[in-house]
Amino acid sequence: MGKTISCSVLLALISCFYLLFATALDTITPSKSIKDPEFVISQNGVFQLGFFSLANSSNRYVGILHNQIPVQTVVWVANRNRPLKDSSGILNISDDGNLVVSNGKAEVLWSSHVTNTAPNATTAQILDSGNLISTDVKKGRKVEIKSWKSPDDPSDGNFSLGIEPFNILEVVIWNNNELYFRSEPWNGNMFLGLMLPTTVDIDGDSMLIYFKLDSQGKFIEWRWDAGKGNWTNRYSIYLTDCDVYGKCGAFGIFDSTKRPICSCLEGTTPLQCQRDNKNGSGAGQGDDGFLEMKMMKVPAFPDRSSIINRDCKDQCVDF
Repeated sequence: MGKTISCSVLLALISCFYLLFATALDTITPSKSIKDPEFVISQNGVFQLGFFSLANSSNRYVGILHNQIPVQTVVWVANRNRPLKDSSGILNISDDGNLVVSNGKAEVLWSSHVTNTAPNATTAQILDSGNLISTDVKKGRKVEIKSWKSPDDPSDGNFSLGIEPFNILEVVIWNNNELYFRSEPWNGNMFLGLMLPTTVDIDGDSMLIYFKLDSQGKFIEWRWDAGKGNWTNRYSIYLTDCDVYGKCGAFGIFDSTKRPICSCLEGTTPLQCQRDNKNGSGAGQGDDGFLEMKMMKVPAFPDRSSIINRDCKDQCVDF
């Protein structure tokens, strides 16, 4: 006669199996790694973390991709500068608590390089937001977006985007070590001049949107068009040469409607007080004053002031 299992014991076994399986769905732990071509999926199936190749390459990468989009859409790449050359890759939590990508020879090709307070308790979970969350990690690192070298090569490109703590916070794009683009300053609610939506809801339906810094230094908004079955380009914060930092040099004015497009800022000559001290008189040369400039971006490292326009002139003259 066969053995029988009580209903309560059977339910307990099923529950334990479910919990173990559910943990494996979206989380990597010290005892749970993934091997190529395995992956883990966020709770509601929005994103996946695992191994992939790009269309025109046999290299293997570990990254985060959209899981419900028919077009391969890569959100983040771990070993972007050191791709796997075969399918022997492993993604796991190392003894020091870092998330690492290794090849079949146990060579570490990428590491999260973070300081962990409890290495044995570290986990990495992929969320429905597309974020990869690692527990017990020391915070406070600067975060920036790095462009790909080309559409088919995710290794580090020339451009990077981040928030720089100038006198006032600004979004900037660097071309290697040269300042390439800067937004208007942060006004407490938004970066002036940047039309970046925080949420989009049309007729109660959410819209898929992501932003990408491409290999040419353009930070572009892409929206999913379900009708076309593809992503469409909707907006770029860098639109013309006018947006390139320092295009016309110091005290230069860029105007695409004029030829030449660059001109000097009027008034970049000695002030009246300087002329008086040098020549003994400023007669006939006019008083110093203010020139109103419209549609101009303020210089880098601006200082915020609560002084209104009419008071500014009086204070400058008195100074």
